[in-house]
Amino acid sequence: MAEVKRAGLIDKRRAAVEADPVTYAAKRREIADAAVRVFDRMGFQRASISAVATEAQMDRSTLYYYINSKEDLFDEVVRTVVERNLDLVLKIADSKLKPSRKLRDVITAVMSSYGEHYPLFYIYIRENLSQVSNDRSHWSAAMREMNRRTSDALIGVIEDGYADGSFRKIGSARVVAYGIFGAIGWTHRWFRPAKSDVSAEEIGKTYAEMIMTGLESPY
Repeated sequence: MAEVKRAGLIDKRRAAVEADPVTYAAKRREIADAAVRVFDRMGFQRASISAVATEAQMDRSTLYYYINSKEDLFDEVVRTVVERNLDLVLKIADSKLKPSRKLRDVITAVMSSYGEHYPLFYIYIRENLSQVSNDRSHWSAAMREMNRRTSDALIGVIEDGYADGSFRKIGSARVVAYGIFGAIGWTHRWFRPAKSDVSAEEIGKTYAEMIMTGLESPY
């Protein structure tokens, strides 16, 4: 009975804060930023709502006026950036540029996005999408589908390069694509924007040059 009463009170107060959409959105953004710092520092599994509340400098009960759970918060902020990343890759892949330019642009754009949204992508990389709770299975499936579409777009670019002779056929386009994403993803082990003497964009351009040196046909 007490739980039902508490839930009703939270719903009522949530409706009150949602009545001011500008303030509500700003507060959710503030909470999301605090949550990202906690997820990065503690890991998603170990992070708690209490830790997020402390980071956001508010009490736990107030936090629930803006979010339902840490899972909902994580899923929302991560999905936004992964969708944006997919859109970036698809836009480049669907353009009229040559395969070599597309590949350079994809590598640079993805790494730049990692830096721009640091550390969200790196937290996402560490999350095991095949082992989430049942109530997050829809989110997990959607994220895996976006991952597949992103990979397929890059694979298509490499296959186009093979087809027109601008790339040396060094192996499966899928293996090459996964190698590229693996190299970019591994930067989570050492890249920290605030401490790095090179930007994410510079890293992306360097990786693009390195990869293209191995792929581009000399003819």
